Amino acid sequence: PETLAAAHASYAFTSFGVPGGTLPTAGLTWVAVHPQHRRRGLARAMVTAHLHRTATRGEALSALFASEPSLYGRYGYGRASHHVTLTLQRRPALRSVPGTDELTVRVETADRARHAPIVRAVHDACERPGWARRTAPGLEAAVFAPDPDDGGEPLRIVHVRDQAGATRAYALFSRTLPAPEDWVASGTVSVREAVALDGAAARALWGFLTDLDLMSSVRSPMLAPDDPLLTQLVDTRPAKPVTIDNVWVRLVDLPAALRGRTYAAPVDVVLDVTDEILPANAGRWRLHATSGGADVEPTSADPDVVLDTSELATAYLGGVSLASLGAAGLVREVTPGALAACSAALGWSEAPVTNWIF
Repeated sequence: PETLAAAHASYAFTSFGVPGGTLPTAGLTWVAVHPQHRRRGLARAMVTAHLHRTATRGEALSALFASEPSLYGRYGYGRASHHVTLTLQRRPALRSVPGTDELTVRVETADRARHAPIVRAVHDACERPGWARRTAPGLEAAVFAPDPDDGGEPLRIVHVRDQAGATRAYALFSRTLPAPEDWVASGTVSVREAVALDGAAARALWGFLTDLDLMSSVRSPMLAPDDPLLTQLVDTRPAKPVTIDNVWVRLVDLPAALRGRTYAAPVDVVLDVTDEILPANAGRWRLHATSGGADVEPTSADPDVVLDTSELATAYLGGVSLASLGAAGLVREVTPGALAACSAALGWSEAPVTNWIF
């Protein structure tokens, strides 16, 4: 009988965050090969087909979360972002932030019909490279789905409002409560998702989450490396920060991807790019970027920087410097000073992150 040997899928992200804007992006997911059919090239065939379909649809990028980080570099994906998780003790010392006292904090049992518009509005208002907006109803529904590890408590939502009534932050969380015979405050707050649009709202949000009765610890969700919480904590050491890879990016239409982002500094450089899977991306490209935009054209000029498409993808969101890849021996500088100039241009003021796994 016929059996399913392999499968994959993708989400159509119409506004995936890149430095200075958004681009249509294919969110690759559920790449799986049946154990009986491994080592036959099925994964490579699926990813290659996905990339060609993505190019046909006009999506400049592909993005994914890597279940096995060793796999996807061979397909031209780069580890473009990282996230941090924390385990906070109750009532950690947090720095005071002006404006916090003017905000109102409200907690309720989460209800998709009532609270999805709040979550959607705040989540969509966040502008950060790597930010993936949940455009499909099923993705939004998953945010409110029960978690079998939540200890049986219904999902809660806390939201922070300003004096005009606008929501500035929210968090979805549940608590694992102490046993009835345990009079010690030993419960755990598990925060599924937390988004704040400014520092004062972040301070109000985490001030509430870290001061719940009968709780002794708070597990954070995925946070950007520059999330306000990490700066507002007086001492991050007790929280034992853990940093791991977040979203991986692949340039599908190289010139469209490079034209589609903003640059932190002007640059005029010739990149010599290799790309085994998408030959249209390979070759020499002149990147000329100013505050008014970027021109990307093929050229026969001598290269200034030589690199693989996976390394360019790694630096694309601005979270990993091209100079660091050069220092690691993964990018070759031909023209002195070109790598530093290109690295400065590709950098960005906000660390990239996707705050949910797709």
